[in-house]
Amino acid sequence: MDRKSEVKKHHLKGFSYVKGIVTLPGSKSITNRVILLASLSKNKTVIKNYLESDDTKHMVAALKILGVKIEKDEDNLIVYGSDKSFPVKDCELFLGNAGTAFRPLTAVLALMNGHYKLSGVNRMHERPIKDLVDSLEIMGASINYINKDGFPPLKINPISNHFCDDITIKGNVSSQFLTALLMAAPLIQKPVTIRVDGDLISKPYINITLKLLEKFGIIYQNQNWQKFILDDVCSYQNPSFIEIEGDASSASYFFGAAAIAGVIEVFGINKKSIQGDIYFLEILKDMGAKITYKDRSVVVEKAKILKGLEVDCKMIPDAAMTLATMALFCEGTTKLTNISSWKVKETDRIVAMQTELLKLGAKVSSTNNSITITPPKRINNNIQIDTYDDHRMAMCFSLVSLKKNLVIINDPECVKKTYPNYFHDFEKIML
Repeated sequence: MDRKSEVKKHHLKGFSYVKGIVTLPGSKSITNRVILLASLSKNKTVIKNYLESDDTKHMVAALKILGVKIEKDEDNLIVYGSDKSFPVKDCELFLGNAGTAFRPLTAVLALMNGHYKLSGVNRMHERPIKDLVDSLEIMGASINYINKDGFPPLKINPISNHFCDDITIKGNVSSQFLTALLMAAPLIQKPVTIRVDGDLISKPYINITLKLLEKFGIIYQNQNWQKFILDDVCSYQNPSFIEIEGDASSASYFFGAAAIAGVIEVFGINKKSIQGDIYFLEILKDMGAKITYKDRSVVVEKAKILKGLEVDCKMIPDAAMTLATMALFCEGTTKLTNISSWKVKETDRIVAMQTELLKLGAKVSSTNNSITITPPKRINNNIQIDTYDDHRMAMCFSLVSLKKNLVIINDPECVKKTYPNYFHDFEKIML
């Protein structure tokens, strides 16, 4: 069900200084991968610091419908593995706008020899999935488009008797397609080669997938990000306990706030993070901020002068959005490149970002793969920011309040997708 038409508003008062400590919620990307991998394993997995948000609730709800036993125990999630095969072979699943649930479940269910219908909100039905479906059909899957070719909703049918073990997937639309194949391929119980057609975007998210697969006993040979080889017949071997890292994309808003206006220590993440968005900190350092890495936290301190830069965002597609709003506080122009994946996210983020930055007085131009932002002499005050049912738009534009500006965030509840307590935590560090 789509969000109700009566839009709520969150008023952020203007502040000029931030200081404090933030403990991050678990990473959405890691949480949903771990829950699915645990469900495909043979034994019980206890998951600590998992993210409880809209996206992860969709994953858990879907797996329960599929017959997987999942329980909560205090702050932990306990998943009882189904040993490669979900008990329920005929059902309908609604997955909202959760790409980290929809894409991997499509791949896994395509190899489950059952009848399944997968649907989501309207925006999910606008997000392309043809490249993934094409690759799955090469493997032997039978998938029908219910409405529009190339897009959800989908009807998944029992598999054919023939499995192809040499698959190709396009790499330039969404890394979630390759993640889905990497997670599903062990189910065919034979050696598999997955080839990438063209340049692979968002490599850090594939790195997360590979590292988590390794924790569950699945090891691919990574041949220069162009070929991934699973040499042996193998099954998921779950760890009995796994702790989820804090979300590095969510950390970027607090890191950015500190670079603009103070000092913040963020717990739940450190330099050894497996998430690519940790590289955001190196960009902040280049912009003039001071970064201190600790064992279980990172401290960011305000830059004397925040410098606008040209940044290749291939390694940080989500955290790059934070740079776009930080550009309002920079000396000089900021240009973000290699952001084409923004166009197939919760909204077309290039168009949305340009529209909202223009409201604030910035000079903005964009292409299908870049955005260039020159800050105004004075940011327009008392502006309503539309969020397009996109959690990252809401969180990014909270930073505008650090110019002592009142900013009004429309539909603030969209942050439930990844960080339900975001505004509470953000306002706690404002002084």
